[in-house]
Amino acid sequence: MRKSIVLSVNFRCRAVVKKYILLIVLLLSGYCTQAQFVASTPAPGARPLGKNFFGGLTGRDSLGVSRMWFYSLALPGYSQLYNRDYWKLPILYGGVGGLAYAGYHNNMNFLDTGNEQFKTNRNLCYIGAGLVYWAALLDGLASYKTPKRYLPQRTTIYSVLLPGLGQFDNGDYWKIPIVYLGIIFGVYLIDYNTSQYLRFRDAYNDVIAGRPDEFNGRFTAENLIYYRDSFHRDRDYSVLYLGLFYTLNIIDANVFSHLKAFDVSDNLSLKMRPVIMYDDMIASRSSMPAFGMSLNMTIK
Repeated sequence: MRKSIVLSVNFRCRAVVKKYILLIVLLLSGYCTQAQFVASTPAPGARPLGKNFFGGLTGRDSLGVSRMWFYSLALPGYSQLYNRDYWKLPILYGGVGGLAYAGYHNNMNFLDTGNEQFKTNRNLCYIGAGLVYWAALLDGLASYKTPKRYLPQRTTIYSVLLPGLGQFDNGDYWKIPIVYLGIIFGVYLIDYNTSQYLRFRDAYNDVIAGRPDEFNGRFTAENLIYYRDSFHRDRDYSVLYLGLFYTLNIIDANVFSHLKAFDVSDNLSLKMRPVIMYDDMIASRSSMPAFGMSLNMTIK
């Protein structure tokens, strides 16, 4: 059903201004969606948080994908229960519980014997348990049932959990190599600057203590301090770059998911035209018609 809203304005609007107006509306709608997710005060008529939690499990309430994912963070397997994928629960709890127990067992053996192999096994088991939990979160999002092809909330969480997955969900496959090249470059910068910082820090400590350093006296203590502090600063900048790039990956997935479901073609029903307004259209005591501009915005 198409409704037409006619607004009288007395200014001229170029095509680029129209697109900026639509983009602002789009960004505001995305912001409001995220704000609604984190809002602490329920809307009038909304069910309390606890009842909504149990209502989703029993099927009495329909949950948004953001709320379902939030609940599954606190209760692993909640999204599988909500999606009625009960057969996945033994896999989830068996994987997490079994790997966590194996990690605990290897940790106890490491403490008793000091064998580094037990330490390695412990770390691998704990990482495996975390990966099973992470996979369950992704599975809950992917199995969420909705008639919409593009769901910005789900796409955003995709990119939070796995950089590039939101771009994959949007169909922007060409962006995935850019995302991972940027992340790999950031990790490389952090590793390089950290290793150099440690080298010059240890060399400076050796020089101060009167021990031979790895540079065999090629640098004075002042030079070593300068390089140590420089690489320390560059490492901090590298961490900042990686965090900003990761955030940009999330923002890109969210914005373009909104754009996929929003008409931004040149054929938008936002048109300007001159009109003649009569007494029944305007509040005027004059019998003369008024001239103005009409802004027609069609809402689909």
